[in-house]
Amino acid sequence: MNKQQKPFIEKVKIIHGENYATIEDTNDLTIAELKELVSYLDQSPPYHSLSNLKILVSQTFSREVDEYLEGKGYDLVDEFVTVYKKLEKSEIKHSFTLKNLHMISENEFAHIWMQSMEGSLNAPSRLTMPEHMKSVEIELGDSYKDSCIAVYEGDQPIGVIMPHIEPGTVDEGRLFYFGLIPDERNKGKSKILHKLALNLLASEFHAKNYIGGTSKNNAPMIRTFLANGCEVKDVNRVFYKKSL
Repeated sequence: MNKQQKPFIEKVKIIHGENYATIEDTNDLTIAELKELVSYLDQSPPYHSLSNLKILVSQTFSREVDEYLEGKGYDLVDEFVTVYKKLEKSEIKHSFTLKNLHMISENEFAHIWMQSMEGSLNAPSRLTMPEHMKSVEIELGDSYKDSCIAVYEGDQPIGVIMPHIEPGTVDEGRLFYFGLIPDERNKGKSKILHKLALNLLASEFHAKNYIGGTSKNNAPMIRTFLANGCEVKDVNRVFYKKSL
């Protein structure tokens, strides 16, 4: 079956990583097409070997779709808020030091990233840290070292920002991950650091727009988005395949 015979595939975005795939942008599908997509994933061998398969279902779909997915072996694990902002270059005053993988080792970065995930209000990841690192490399290609940025205050690491241009686009900026280690949260640093990350997207990655997102349960991150001028674009229900 070629791509022309699967019009529903052309309407969605499929992100492939190390041992996982994420299906996004389902809002343009009809219910029938979404069901076709799920059947296609069930019957397509490349997806059978994945340990993690995730589908983001637009809030425009009725609960009938949820029941269908649950009947096909998917669990509803979260609701995900997507935001949008038009980017412009600006001067950001800050006291942080940024170090990418040209300046520090992958082990050091991975350790800081792992700390930044601790106690997150987002749904827990099902990937190991080596799988996370491999996924960044697979998705972003040779430029991944530019995007893996650890943030320091003085000599102390406080978090990570991971700006990049979304593969397949020319100027859509995203953050593969954004987070502070637990001891640095609730100190007013998130808004400044997020604003700095957006400025990096505009000035160094030449992004014109930003698409971000977080769990609906992550109220502090949503407040950061709104404080930095982002607008809510969509809310999706997040389904994981129970076992593959």
